[in-house]
Amino acid sequence: MRFDILTIFPQIFDSYLDQSILKRAQAKNLIEIHVHDIRTYSKQSHKKVDDIPYGGGAGMVMTPQPLYDAIKAIKKLNKGRVIYFSPRGDVLTQQKAEKYAQELIKKPKTGFILICGRYEGIDERVIDLVVDEQLSIGKYILTGGEIPAMTFVDCISRLIPGVLGKEESHLNDSFSKALKRKKEYPQYTRPRIFKNKKVPDVLFSGNHKDIEQWRNQHLK
Repeated sequence: MRFDILTIFPQIFDSYLDQSILKRAQAKNLIEIHVHDIRTYSKQSHKKVDDIPYGGGAGMVMTPQPLYDAIKAIKKLNKGRVIYFSPRGDVLTQQKAEKYAQELIKKPKTGFILICGRYEGIDERVIDLVVDEQLSIGKYILTGGEIPAMTFVDCISRLIPGVLGKEESHLNDSFSKALKRKKEYPQYTRPRIFKNKKVPDVLFSGNHKDIEQWRNQHLK
């Protein structure tokens, strides 16, 4: 199960991908994450990857050659879907994440190739030629696709069997259900009293029927 991330700022991913759950998942060979510097594929002087847009306009556009060549090279190792993070794309949801995870589970030797755009975006011909899908993580604009790529990898990876521990798996299942019903009950942990606010007594009753009833009554 492989993720290949294309970016002009590969260092952004160093600390995030080398921590916690994702680090353990890679150590267990449950997932592979490879970050590629798009600049290394540029045939321009000084490894240039951007240029002014035809027709005028503010900002710069990522040129097609480095991206196209990078994707073609990575496709030799990863036959999976190519995703470009863009405000034009469909919004990533938990339901979509579950669908993508199932794809990886059914075909564990495949994966995703993730394009992190910058500037005003990428040349449309790359989208026409090699991009399978455009995704967004919300109806807002970011400076680049790196944060969406991290979000995608994290969201999908935690749905792969073995990536989460038993307790974390239970919490993830509960959260998935909460997203579908768009409601969740209040959660409490120690201490029993904090800043003069007490945990509801029913949660200490040991009566699962009463606890379930209380939780249903307090869904928000």
